[in-house]
Amino acid sequence: MSVLFDVDQLKTFIAIVDTGSFTRAADVVHKTQSAVSMQMKRLEERVGRPIFARDGRGAKLTEDGDRLLDYARRIVHISREAVSAFSNDALKGRVRLGLPDDYAERYLPEILARFSRSNPLVEVTVVCEPSYLLTELVGRDEIDLAIITHASRKPVGEVIRQEPLLWVTSQRSLAHEETVLPLALSHPACVWREAAIAKLEQLGRPHRVLYSSRNFAAVGAAVMAGLAVTVLPESAIRAGMRVLGPTEGFPPLPNCKIALVRNPSSVTDTVQGLADHIVASLDNMSAGLEGVAAE
Repeated sequence: MSVLFDVDQLKTFIAIVDTGSFTRAADVVHKTQSAVSMQMKRLEERVGRPIFARDGRGAKLTEDGDRLLDYARRIVHISREAVSAFSNDALKGRVRLGLPDDYAERYLPEILARFSRSNPLVEVTVVCEPSYLLTELVGRDEIDLAIITHASRKPVGEVIRQEPLLWVTSQRSLAHEETVLPLALSHPACVWREAAIAKLEQLGRPHRVLYSSRNFAAVGAAVMAGLAVTVLPESAIRAGMRVLGPTEGFPPLPNCKIALVRNPSSVTDTVQGLADHIVASLDNMSAGLEGVAAE
């Protein structure tokens, strides 16, 4: 391959994937649908392989298309960074970001630090809600970006991070040895809660949800008090917590996958700038972790 990729074609390709259709992508990139189709024809010629599965007018990617998507996002991100580095026009305005409170506690400090240093004139409005509600808020155009837990039963967004989901209790607790296992978990629609209960039911292990809360701090308090067992991603483990494994009778759980959901109606340089910073801050996909999102 001697000819470089066209960044404009890659932007259109990303818009198709993010919006789910050629028609909606045409509105996002301000082109006619025929122009979008022609761009994708040229992009496929450049790649030398089909990047979209031929199933009607859908935007389902082939395996090669899925591989290209990762490169496309990185190329477009670097292109925007280069333009910004030599531009006198600083990003301005407001971005509405949604994420669950536990993600806010772990990831938001780094995200905001990276973004605010480069874009001091941008106001970031943060909304903390469970993942399923954040997806609805994006759909209602009430937020521009959302960091959510990715669920394979209803896949939404671009997966940007994955890490082990672990059984956790307090270092001073014997709650995991109780005949009926006491659990401290999030709300019933939580992917992690569903994964934990499904695994216990597969084992035939008696259990009961002793504490339930949408608030991460409340769940953590019950665990740290030695009252219950919970499930947490590896990055959420704190001092005083103990990870439980097969030797204690707790089998491996599916990996936790974190996704970024973009509002196709909020495609501005400012929103895209924050999205790029989020991906840069959270991305660990190059680490080679593999796993299946919680069912």
